[in-house]
Amino acid sequence: MANLNFLLMFLVLVTLIAIIPSFFKRFKVPKVVSIMLVGIVIGPNGADLLLNMGTLLGREHLVGEMYSIVDAMGLLGLVFLMALAGMEINLNVLKKEKKAVSLLSFFTFFLPAAAGYFVYSFFRPDDHIGKLLYASLFASHAVAIVFPTIREFNIVRTKFGFAILASTVITDLASLILLALAFQMKRQVLHDDFQAGFSIFDLIDPHALGSMFLPFFLLIIILYIFATMAFIPALSNRVFRSISPSDDSSLTIFLMVLLLVVFVGEIMGVNVIVGAFVAGMALARSRIAVKDGHLLQKKLEGVGYGLLIPFLFLSIGMKTDLAVLISAWENMAIVALTFMGLVGSKMFSGWLAMYLAGFGHKKGFCAGLMTVPQLSATLAAATIGLEYQIIDYAFFNAIVCLSILTTLPVPTLLKVAIDSWKISFESPDESMEGFYDEYAILNLEEW
Repeated sequence: MANLNFLLMFLVLVTLIAIIPSFFKRFKVPKVVSIMLVGIVIGPNGADLLLNMGTLLGREHLVGEMYSIVDAMGLLGLVFLMALAGMEINLNVLKKEKKAVSLLSFFTFFLPAAAGYFVYSFFRPDDHIGKLLYASLFASHAVAIVFPTIREFNIVRTKFGFAILASTVITDLASLILLALAFQMKRQVLHDDFQAGFSIFDLIDPHALGSMFLPFFLLIIILYIFATMAFIPALSNRVFRSISPSDDSSLTIFLMVLLLVVFVGEIMGVNVIVGAFVAGMALARSRIAVKDGHLLQKKLEGVGYGLLIPFLFLSIGMKTDLAVLISAWENMAIVALTFMGLVGSKMFSGWLAMYLAGFGHKKGFCAGLMTVPQLSATLAAATIGLEYQIIDYAFFNAIVCLSILTTLPVPTLLKVAIDSWKISFESPDESMEGFYDEYAILNLEEW
């Protein structure tokens, strides 16, 4: 009977995840936001539907187990999400429009990062690690919004589209490296109180390297990225060589390689977000992704977006305490300055870079607008920051609100701007014919 009660509570979660996003879809609300709202309502900071159900069924102890399962599946969803984001990356796009890519990558990383650093400094001037984390959150882009947006306007293969996609690759990777630095610095600070994991840095004296820690750790990250990109495609090709494209074990082996890369990254002190992202980039270059990409696409979408990733955003919503936002004026100020700092820095940096690259004011404005949304990667990084006490609930909730406020209106505002100003983009580059099919391994339109 207890098992049936557990299945009933699980059924409630799955039903809400399936129905609520479909309802909000008619109002153009992204699926991610809808699922987070479900988590806010049913979790301990909302109506706590699960606890009420457990009490009604006389099985209150099942609630704790259910929360644990949601967290565990959310962690797997985090790994899948970052791996799938990494698989979207086509490094060949970096060769196009080098000037625009360089300017856009530079300005849309450093200016928002500086804005995030100073916003956090205003409230926590002595928390240097928190400043780095907030800087990395501001610098990141929402690939799941940028790619579907430029695809909707049929500008993927234009010079403008190339510049946006390539800069998104660079800034996302740079922001993840900055996140890894902040995370590892926190592990060093909490060395005695930190729950020991697999990292070699958990086993050494945090002061052993002294001032050389940051350069040393940065070197480790760079070597880890290059080694993964060099060896994983070859290893994957060797493993997948004897497997039929239609064999379901390809998904199992894909997951094995993915978790192997993440585990090695943990040993080297590289955060799971960075490891999964880099693993996705490397696996995208293997035979199983390039030759058999369409078959793998269905499997990954089914497991990832159909099951695991929704639980990630459900867990994020369940950790969001909206009461914190109104408990003191400072919390509202954090939300306000976070929103204004990010939107202002993203808009200005995007406009400046594209204007200097010769795209003009209007296209510069559109580029800046495209970089504003903060969604999956930002929320995942904020969750890790909260879990390891790099940021507190006030800043975590500010990031959740930021994601909602920046994700919903941007696609509509962009369409209005393009239609009102009658902006025309360059004709598709015929030399990139077929690029779209290779790049769009995953369908992220609803996310």
